Amino acid sequence: MFKINKVQAHCDIPCKVYDPGVIQYSALSIVRFIDLINEEIKDSEMNPNNIAQLSRLVAVKEEHAKEVKSEVSTIWGDYFKEPQINKYPEIHELVHSIMQLASKCKQEMKRENGVELLKKINKFTEIFWATKNIETEKKYAPYPPELVIVCPKLKSV
Repeated sequence: MFKINKVQAHCDIPCKVYDPGVIQYSALSIVRFIDLINEEIKDSEMNPNNIAQLSRLVAVKEEHAKEVKSEVSTIWGDYFKEPQINKYPEIHELVHSIMQLASKCKQEMKRENGVELLKKINKFTEIFWATKNIETEKKYAPYPPELVIVCPKLKSV
């Protein structure tokens, strides 16, 4: 019926849909949840309502750390191929360090782990967009914890 001789694909899905923005949002959320958890513990008596609130905050923080690991490994494994890896050989170590930091964010309640995770994700984001020849810029996230994120420079309408 169809005379298709050869089919090739760079990625599992069309390349243009990968975007590290989800990872950045998750990292910002982790820092925010760590801040809220530490405030909850410091400022509250441990009654059933506060324990329930604390449990929800921890559970969502854990989900965001899992999401970081899942999304980073997907982009790294599906998008980064020989040309990108040859140009950015540090990507393997960077991804490994992101995975390790995401685990630390699950294990501990240290804000500095979340901030360091975001810094590594920003570096990953810079590399990702550079592989597509898209310039980036650093901006402050407009919501707490108001940390710096790397964004692609968008075209004007």
